[in-house]
Amino acid sequence: MKKLFLLFNHKFTPEQEADARASLEVEEIVELPPDLARLWRQIPADMSEIGDFLEPVRQWLARESVAGDAALIQGDFGACALMVEYARERGLVPVYSTTERKAREETLPDGSVRMSHQFKHTLFRKYGE
Repeated sequence: MKKLFLLFNHKFTPEQEADARASLEVEEIVELPPDLARLWRQIPADMSEIGDFLEPVRQWLARESVAGDAALIQGDFGACALMVEYARERGLVPVYSTTERKAREETLPDGSVRMSHQFKHTLFRKYGE
């Protein structure tokens, strides 16, 4: 049974789930445990090297995944680079979600501007392709 592991800061949408099952041919979606999700979301900006900081995430992925599984890796750029490399070393397929983005600007009565952004999942793309 092929799995998709989510190293991801956002809510995984029903559209993303449907696409993952169809295009990546995964049968199970696996979220980070809450403690690791907090770690992934809060990588310290003042830490010059994060390899050791990410070790719990690596250990979890090593325990839970098998070669051929996929990993959706998005977040801090440096953390993504390290985890994409790690995923490849383990024989996993690292991917990211592409989106269609729409922005709307509204000038308010006091002269300030309110921006709203809408993101819609388009597809999963393998890193490096």
